[in-house]
Amino acid sequence: MRAVRHYYYFLLLSLVRDLYEILLQMGQVARDRAKREKSSRNPPEYSVVNEETEWLQSFLLLLFQSLKRHPPLLLDTVKNICDILIPLNQLGIYKSNLGVVGLGGLVSSLAGLITVVYPQLKLKTR
Repeated sequence: MRAVRHYYYFLLLSLVRDLYEILLQMGQVARDRAKREKSSRNPPEYSVVNEETEWLQSFLLLLFQSLKRHPPLLLDTVKNICDILIPLNQLGIYKSNLGVVGLGGLVSSLAGLITVVYPQLKLKTR
């Protein structure tokens, strides 16, 4: 149980690192978009979406563009999210179906295999 607990903490810290990297990437994409809009001198586009959901839509679009620009970060985040299912289940924090845990392990293993086959997709932190 001690090893599972340490593995859980390691995965939590890895997810925090991934979140930090995602936020850095989102900031870079937002700065690039602002530069592009400033240089094009086009009036801002107006959305049909109401103002209450506009922030969510723009956040998700920014997140998608950030992860699209940085595939190693997407791969590492998916791998860590799938990996955390195992200690959550074993520690009893979040009991889930063994099929879900197995599917998460399979996806995590495939993501790890992709980083072995294509080393350029391994996340390099700053």
